[in-house]
Amino acid sequence: MRPVLFCPSENRIFVKRLYGATKNSLRGLGGGFRSEAALRDEAILLVAGVFLGFPIAPSAAWYVAMIGALLVLLAVEFLNTAVEKFTDYVTREQHAEIGRIKDFGSAAVFCMLCLAGLVWLAAIAVRCGLI
Repeated sequence: MRPVLFCPSENRIFVKRLYGATKNSLRGLGGGFRSEAALRDEAILLVAGVFLGFPIAPSAAWYVAMIGALLVLLAVEFLNTAVEKFTDYVTREQHAEIGRIKDFGSAAVFCMLCLAGLVWLAAIAVRCGLI
């Protein structure tokens, strides 16, 4: 019996799931950028980084690392925003544990900001011959 290399029904299901996931992702991106200043700020940082990274990056691998760090920063900010929105949905009351949860999300964003900054500083140092 010959193996089936192409199954039209499975490919249609895959394409349908991929289309749905893309639609949901784009809706999330749009909603996040419309409603959250921090997401807009980091998106602007990413766009600026895409253009400024070309002359700064010592190599293509450095450029990928620099832009990758900014993309991960944006992803962490989206996750932090999701946690904040969810906790606000659960209760609007001031609650110590929910405050700590929000602080953890904020700390994650801070750590990623530090990492992105370090990657960019290292790239600049390599470009300038300092390391």
